[in-house]
Order: sequence, then C-alpha cells, then structure tokens
Amino acid sequence: MNETHSAATAQQPTGFVAKLLADKHSVPLSIALHLVPGALIVAAYAWIGAPITRAVGLPIFGAWAIGLMVVLFPLWFGLFWLGKKKTGKYTMRGGVVRYRDKPFSRGKITLIGIGFLLYMTVVSLSLAPLDTWTYDTFFTWVTFEGSGSSGTSYLDAYPTSTIVVTMLIFGGFTGFLLPLIEEYYFRGFLLPRLPQLGRWAPLFNTVLFSIYHFWAIWTVPSKIIFLLPGIFFVWWKKDIRASIWMHPGSALLMTVVGVTLYALGYM
Repeated sequence: MNETHSAATAQQPTGFVAKLLADKHSVPLSIALHLVPGALIVAAYAWIGAPITRAVGLPIFGAWAIGLMVVLFPLWFGLFWLGKKKTGKYTMRGGVVRYRDKPFSRGKITLIGIGFLLYMTVVSLSLAPLDTWTYDTFFTWVTFEGSGSSGTSYLDAYPTSTIVVTMLIFGGFTGFLLPLIEEYYFRGFLLPRLPQLGRWAPLFNTVLFSIYHFWAIWTVPSKIIFLLPGIFFVWWKKDIRASIWMHPGSALLMTVVGVTLYALGYM
C-alpha cells in the first residue's frame, strides 16, 4: 500500500504544471495566460501567415486564420497534455476544463444557447458603428494590412471568387473550431480558476479576452458589451455550453451567411 501511495504521489503534477492545474491562478498569472496567446497570434500572422497568403495571392484574412491556427491548435493540445499530466490520459476532463457537468438538460440549454447566439449576432452587428468610431478616433495608427473600421476590411480589394475560395478554405476553422478552442481555454480553463475575484471574475475574463484580440484592438468596447452576458451566465450556472452556443455558434452563423452573400454577389 505504501508503494502504491508513493507512486500516486510521484505522479502528481509539480512545478509550473501544478500552478496551471491549481484551483486558483494568481491575477498576474491569469493576465499572462489571457494575453500571451494573443501576442503569439500577432507574431504568427507576421512571420508565417502573411508571407504565405501574400505568396499565393489570398486575402489577408487567410493570414490571420493561419496565425490563429498556429497558436490555438497547440494551445488546445496543451489542455489535453495537462489532462495527461493529471490523469494519465490525454483528456480535458479531470478538472482541466471545467463547467462541463451539464447542469441543464439538453433541451433547456439549447433554448438558452440559441437565445445567446441570437443576442450576440444581433448586438455585435448593431455595434459596428461603435467599432468604426473607436477605430477612427483612437486607432488609425494601427498598420496591420487589412486593419480598419470596416468589418470586411480583411477581405476588401480582392475579387469575389478569391474571397469565396478563401472563406471556404478557412471558414470551418475561423467560423467554428477556433472559437470553440477559445471557449475551452478562456471559459473552461481560465475563468473557473479566479475564485478570489468573486462576481468580478466574468468581467475580468471578458475584458482580457477582448484585449487578447490585439489584431482588432478597436473592437474591445463592443466585445465587452456583447460577450459579458453569456460569460457571466457560464460563470453563474457553470455550464460552458451556453458560451459555446453563443460564440462558435454565432461565428458559424455569420460565416455561412457571409459566404452565401459573397457567392451570390450581394457583398
């Protein structure tokens, strides 16, 4: 029995891994874990995504998609790796990604999720003028190719056929899978590990997640407005499915609509 106990103790995560898997992250650590991925995405865009898309003549939207994939896929694997360190299996369960105990029935969470999906879609589109004002007032110095107050600035100035092909190539990633990874990481991994902030935890998580989008920093105010209700609900009811419906669901809806409108020549 003593040997078994010693083996189990030896398998417990230690060092930085133990800090990542702890029930509470310090505020400085949490800030870093929220923002460093965003900085890495900008670097991956500049050094990997942009050279590739420019070489093949695709819109710069593709460069950002590549940058996101280069960072978020390893981040996703990292969650499974933490599960391996904790349980011996590659899994996001075992307390790695939380808020997955499904306190609501499938039917109820579907209705709640659809409500948040529609809310985010409508409110995010209605706040486009706020993004325009924020960019024109404070961020015209941002020099990323494709940056600007238009929601389609990453696609502008390219033939419709090229835009449609680009969106078909990357749409499944940017329109669902990458936002899903963000939810697992930001809402399932980081948000539950801020118990010391109490009711301020959802706002803290929302603000930092909005800032994490360094490539569209002028959208921070609108993101806080349309993301906060769903993130607060996830924290309050401990059911990540609500924000999965809201964020990846809304992204998928807008991607499908956008591809359709471009293909039909309405954009």
